[in-house]
Amino acid sequence: MSYSFAAGPARLPDAVLAQARETLFSRGADGAAPVERPFSAPQFRAVLAQAQSRLRALLCLPEGYRILFLAGGAMHQFAMVPANLATPGGTVAYADSGYWAQRAMAEAARQCRVSVVARHGGTQALAAPDLQDWHLPPDCAYCHITPNETAEGIAYPGLPAVGDVPLVADCTSCLLTAPLPITRFGLVYAGAQKNLGIAGLTVVIIQEALLARSPASLASVASYRLQAQADSCVNTPPVAALLVTAMVLDWISAQGGLPAMADANQRKAATLYQAIDASQGFYRAPVAPGHRSPVNVRFGCANTALDTVFAAEAEDAGLHHLRGHPRIGGMRASLYNAMPQAGVDALVGFMAHFQRRYG
Repeated sequence: MSYSFAAGPARLPDAVLAQARETLFSRGADGAAPVERPFSAPQFRAVLAQAQSRLRALLCLPEGYRILFLAGGAMHQFAMVPANLATPGGTVAYADSGYWAQRAMAEAARQCRVSVVARHGGTQALAAPDLQDWHLPPDCAYCHITPNETAEGIAYPGLPAVGDVPLVADCTSCLLTAPLPITRFGLVYAGAQKNLGIAGLTVVIIQEALLARSPASLASVASYRLQAQADSCVNTPPVAALLVTAMVLDWISAQGGLPAMADANQRKAATLYQAIDASQGFYRAPVAPGHRSPVNVRFGCANTALDTVFAAEAEDAGLHHLRGHPRIGGMRASLYNAMPQAGVDALVGFMAHFQRRYG
């Protein structure tokens, strides 16, 4: 059997893939398939409401938060967060944890003054930013973090204390992989193509009190306030992507919710990291224990010349998309919710075989 370890778009649960194949493109009694119905139709509105309800239940989301399903990817939110929450030229705080945090910072800097309040560290191994002593500017509109860096494979071991400043998080790679203390955040966003479905949809979870910050001059499709008022339908939402996300949310709930996802993901990550650490130095993980992502596992051969050989032979063995981020190199195995333990076991078996041949 073949497995895709792609960082995204990533594997869907087998049951969801089968359900989508059977239902999304089959016409109903009204002559329309689900992907053909207008977003104002009661059938679509029912799916939208069910998806919101399911996500709210999975996250134990209290009153006072709104869920938005918006078109585009998480990178759209790099621009939309400052546009909605900050004043032009105002100050915003960002923690530099790696590649995607830097991309978010660069986009915010087009609109605001960016204060970098923490940076990732590690001399012998990579680590998340130190969570102590973050000195936020007194006038900053929000503090942005990237709790799981998809490219570097770094994960925060906890959350920073930011006082009354709204904490904003790009949770694209980690949302729904484990329970989340959602009330610590003013806003969380995540592209769907990791754990929520297919590309083209981003989920935004925002405190209702922050919606008033959206300026009246902001384009309506980019306004959190107006999208909330229109139930995410100021413009035509990404219908197909949202229908798939609704199926994924039902699947996560049927598996036992976020505690079950966390247990499975920790087992998968432990299996792979143990194989790396037990290889007597043949494989190396560049991220320090305690800061290693449970869903984006970075590793490489100590002899880096073997990395290309490893990736090519892994493809031949049915283990696909293991090459690391183009800017970073090495290997990366993404173990999102839909990756079964059997896929990780197959990878670990191949790693042992490869080491016997080249070690």
